[in-house]
Amino acid sequence: MQKRALGNGGPQVGVVGLGCMSFGGDYGATSEAESFAVLDAAAESGVTMLDIANIYGKGVSEETVGKYLSTRNHPFVLATKAGIVPVSPRRYDNSAAYLRECLEASLKRLKRDHVELFYLHRREAERPIEEVMEAMVRFKEEGKIGAIGLSEVAPSTLERASAVHPVAAVQNEYSLWTRLPELGMLQACQRLGTAFVAFSPLGRGVFTSKMPDPAAFSPADFRVTSPRFTEPNFSHNAERIARFRAFAQARGVSPAALALAWVLAKAPNIIAIPGTRSAAHMSENAAAGDIVLTPADVAEIEDVLPVGFAHGDRYSDERAIGPERYC
Repeated sequence: MQKRALGNGGPQVGVVGLGCMSFGGDYGATSEAESFAVLDAAAESGVTMLDIANIYGKGVSEETVGKYLSTRNHPFVLATKAGIVPVSPRRYDNSAAYLRECLEASLKRLKRDHVELFYLHRREAERPIEEVMEAMVRFKEEGKIGAIGLSEVAPSTLERASAVHPVAAVQNEYSLWTRLPELGMLQACQRLGTAFVAFSPLGRGVFTSKMPDPAAFSPADFRVTSPRFTEPNFSHNAERIARFRAFAQARGVSPAALALAWVLAKAPNIIAIPGTRSAAHMSENAAAGDIVLTPADVAEIEDVLPVGFAHGDRYSDERAIGPERYC
């Protein structure tokens, strides 16, 4: 698998990592055994970075990873996050005290004394990002974190944060049906030496070999309220993506691997972190790390799925509160 730096001077990690949100049941029921099988497949496929957050499954994802790593000697780079208060309606707390409380709890669940990367999961709009960065720098000086990351922020926030301390990574949603980062964020990350970590690079499952069926979603699956998965948007989106699926299969590559390869081809500092509950899908996703697309390949894919093709917002109204808007 190809490798890229996790920020200037950061560790080299596989270009395909593993998002562990599904380990906590956010995409429906799963088991510890299934999650362990996915982690085994990740290790065997050359994946080196695991992406977690304290709120995934109310800590279950971190506990699962911690338990797995306590029985295996695989040197995964770990990234976790804090800053979201898990209440309804959702709110955010970026205070130094709350971030420290969350970090300490995450380390306990992960059975680690540090994590390689610690993200601000969502920005609390009223609190200056400079104040938040000062707290994160203290965590780094104490050896509890190796690097600082930001998630779902605007380029202007990255610029301000970087004036306090280098930001190793920005994690925003990016895929063939979510291309907002092309309007400034990808450029800012390259200019500042920040890795861009693409979450949901498979469009929450739509760019896999089988289109998800919203009628089969469990009540716990957060996609049940996602506008892109509700009618009439879903039928339109499914029809357009079927063309991409046929395009990939005609070229002898899985839709997932091709969608991930497209993401990775868009800039030299991008790392993709697809999630899955299937060991077989994990191996399929990792195969994208060996695919190199030419500019002509990228253009051909974008002819099939042009920018803006998707109908519906990427988040429900409640979940849309928090991600910074900048265009």
